[in-house]
Amino acid sequence: MNWHHLDAQMQSFAAHLTSEVGLAPEIAVKLATTIAADVRFLSPEQKTEIRRASPVPLEDRLVEPQAFQGWMEQANTVRNNPFVTRAQVLSQIYICFVYLPEACFRILAGACPSGSAAKKCAQFLSNNPVRAFRNAIAHANWIYRADFGAIIYWARKGSDPNEPLDRFEVEQDSLSFWQALSRCVAYVAYSNL
Repeated sequence: MNWHHLDAQMQSFAAHLTSEVGLAPEIAVKLATTIAADVRFLSPEQKTEIRRASPVPLEDRLVEPQAFQGWMEQANTVRNNPFVTRAQVLSQIYICFVYLPEACFRILAGACPSGSAAKKCAQFLSNNPVRAFRNAIAHANWIYRADFGAIIYWARKGSDPNEPLDRFEVEQDSLSFWQALSRCVAYVAYSNL
């Protein structure tokens, strides 16, 4: 499978990939191709471990990001409808930050070799600040900023359940990066297992 189209889509996030995820610039510009190789070259035992970790067949897991993409393409044909826009956001944050971390990223991070692009991306998507955002989403602790340019959310900085919730904001640029990375990693990983 050729990943050049997805590589090109992710190139707009190259600065985020190098500064936040810790990827080398030459990897950031061919992210999908690199992740595909990382996953394709896992041992048969590692691939079996990933498959067994999910009660849902991975082929069925792949359908969800594909269906989400179809929904986003359909919804993008509707202009200036706040109801459709909010439905897009709700779909996006559930698929990218609740469903995929549980279904894909944690097990992928554990199976991939240290230093690999797949492992770095899966860890980034499983840890703070993305994890704190995920928790806020899962516990309904979020709202839109008044100008709709960010999501305000409340989360704990650590893992102590007695710790108070702190207020955070994720700007649209970061949110776009997180969701694009989430979809890229999951789609490429599931396609190569």
